[in-house]
Amino acid sequence: MKASPLLSEVGAVFVPVQHIEEARDWYCRILGIDADQDILFGHLYCIPLQKGVTLILDSKIFPKKTPSDAPLFQFNTQDIEAAYQHMQELDVELVSGIENGHWFTFRDPDRNVLMVCKC
Repeated sequence: MKASPLLSEVGAVFVPVQHIEEARDWYCRILGIDADQDILFGHLYCIPLQKGVTLILDSKIFPKKTPSDAPLFQFNTQDIEAAYQHMQELDVELVSGIENGHWFTFRDPDRNVLMVCKC
């Protein structure tokens, strides 16, 4: 097989959002981090995550259609029960309960479905 110039790693995940400031505040709140980065070009907010991945909130690419019911991506956790309780305390819209003792889904303010998974 020919070697690929693509690296087998993810550098960033884009999340379409309607209102960049509100999305920034919401994501930073659920992740327990300060919203202290600049909003770039009036529509991008980059949240550096562990292992070199960046979560990029982008209000310029917000779709005109309803977001899918399939999760865009997952956040990892070592304690699924604590993660679920954390989201309940923050009044996050939960789509499911904890399934199979390993994962649950929720919606962000723009109705994007996301997942938390015990890894």
